[in-house]
Parts: sequence; C-alpha cells; structure tokens
Amino acid sequence: MTSAPDSAISKQSLHEFLAAIASKTPTPGGGAAAGAVAAIAAALARMVVNYSVGKKTLAPHEPLLRESLDALDRGSALLLKLADEDAAAYGLVNELSRLPETDARRQQEWPAAVRAGMDVPLAMIAACVDLLRRFESLCGTTNPHLRSDLAIAAVLAEAGARSARWNVLVNAPNIPEPARAADLANADRMREEAARLATSIESRCGHV
Repeated sequence: MTSAPDSAISKQSLHEFLAAIASKTPTPGGGAAAGAVAAIAAALARMVVNYSVGKKTLAPHEPLLRESLDALDRGSALLLKLADEDAAAYGLVNELSRLPETDARRQQEWPAAVRAGMDVPLAMIAACVDLLRRFESLCGTTNPHLRSDLAIAAVLAEAGARSARWNVLVNAPNIPEPARAADLANADRMREEAARLATSIESRCGHV
C-alpha cells in the first residue's frame, strides 16, 4: 500500500507537512518525521559537497565528491519514500486493528501488514546508517568551512535512526518469534553503529 501522489511528503510544502504531522490523524506520524529528518540530513550533506566539487585544493577527492552528489540525492529520495511507506503501513495496520480478529479481511491482510510495519522502519535505520557512512567518508575531503554543516547532517541522520528504532519497538509485539527477536537485535545493532558513526564524524569535524 502506498500513499496517493497528492499526499506524498515530497509533494508537500514544509508548512503542509508540519500541519499534517500536527493534525489529529493517525498518519503521518513519528515514522514520517524520522524519514523527513534523515532526508534533510542527506540534503545538508549534499550542500556541503556542492561547495566542495571543483575546488583546486580538493582536486584529489573530486571522484568521491562527484559520486557522493548522486549517492546523497538517492539517499534523500529513498528516505522520503520510506517516510511515505511508513505512513501507509501504519495506516493499514491501524485500519485492520479496528476490525474484529475474526474478520476475513483482517485475517488475510494482517500478516503482511504487520510485516511491512516492521520492515519499513528497519529499512529507514539502514538508510540512515548508509548516510552516516557516506558522511564519514566525506570528513577531510570537503570544504572545511562547512564542517559544522556536515556535523549537523550527522546529528540529524543519527536522530533519524534512533527515531525509526522506536517504530521497530512499537511494532515488535505484532511480530511472532523468532522473527521479533531477530528484528529487535538488528535494529539495536544498526542504532549502535549509527551512534558510533555520528560520534566519529562530530569528532573529525572538530567537535570537542
């Protein structure tokens, strides 16, 4: 299940998105906010790279910088897509949960719906970790005047990962064992890696 094109986060203005988040509706919620924050992190890092490509002093890093422009653009688009998918997944679970457990539609759609509710935030954490790895590779290879922006991008990407993990936790009771334990362990492993990378990036950007 996917959101209608006219309700996709990427099609909304910032004001519209904030209003939708604040409204008394099941979606968009925390998962969509997590994806949007991480997408902003990717965009901020892309700005850093844009101010770095073509600089003579950074010429040895030009291949990495050019590759990073495309990678960060893809990362931002993926995270917005996951934000929409999270809203859609939660919306379906919320809808099905209101039906009696004996309802035929609920019985048919419930397993796939709850699996999607878990898979989307897991994918979001993984995407945040991928971003952070990219940011770490950019430390020392980009315009030094924008190192604070790269550090802020890392902070935001880690926040996206930590936030998405909460959706893993809240969806875990719907997942049968042993898949539940494996999903939780995977989420924790990725969250720890996100924290490690963010700390490294802040340190390399000059954070004391």
